Amino acid sequence: MFKHLLLAVVLVSCILPSYAKKKEQPPDPAWAGITARGRMLAEYDVAAWHATDAVLAAHPAKGSVTGYVAKKTDAGWVVAFGRLNDTRDKFLIAYQATQGATPEDFKAAQNIPPQEDTGFFYLAFKALDTSRQHFQGDKRPYNASVLPADSNQMYVYIYPAQTKTGIYPLGGDVRYLISPDGSTIVEKRQLHKSILEFDFSGNSPTKKVEAGFHTHVLSDVPEDTDVFYVLTRKPPVPEMIGAGNRLYEILVDGTIIRAK
Repeated sequence: MFKHLLLAVVLVSCILPSYAKKKEQPPDPAWAGITARGRMLAEYDVAAWHATDAVLAAHPAKGSVTGYVAKKTDAGWVVAFGRLNDTRDKFLIAYQATQGATPEDFKAAQNIPPQEDTGFFYLAFKALDTSRQHFQGDKRPYNASVLPADSNQMYVYIYPAQTKTGIYPLGGDVRYLISPDGSTIVEKRQLHKSILEFDFSGNSPTKKVEAGFHTHVLSDVPEDTDVFYVLTRKPPVPEMIGAGNRLYEILVDGTIIRAK
């Protein structure tokens, strides 16, 4: 199955039924990059999910697809499904799924023969492969996403996949910075330490969760996947994060503010 895989780990966390806070100043400009990458991760996840459904409906031949890469264009997301060729110098795109009028609307087209790619999709697929070979996680499903970084480098995120409706994993995730050719890890950033599972399945008007809460032990600011977590959680609620000696809040649109 080609479902978008996830990755794992965070810190001591709990769900807060209610909370009080003193909001200070508007968002620090330095946090804009964290929010932007988190939003892109959430979009990537939605695109991969619905594009995968479209390709699976076409019943691809066994072995024709070993993975996929998503790319955001001016017209929407495009997700290429395929495999590396035998010499591993081309990505053979067997199916290409293109976004329609909404983020959930994807149509898949088969390439006969598979389209040979040596550009973005090939390099991004190599970056994913390089990162997965290095990553060591728990025995559970993980998702992986690749986003553009500065100087033609790429960010690869590996994080735990959701396996049960209403249960949202957070933690044990890693971000790799990969060289432009997709073959070298330039930097590894452990985003959270341990995997925690947050249960929102029982949320109801009589038992309403107003916010989540967790703490960081690896950094003094929220991480990209904290924003991703807030944007993908249903129903949408803010997340309070203790990092360093500060308390942050991630709003339901991914904006980061100082709460204390």
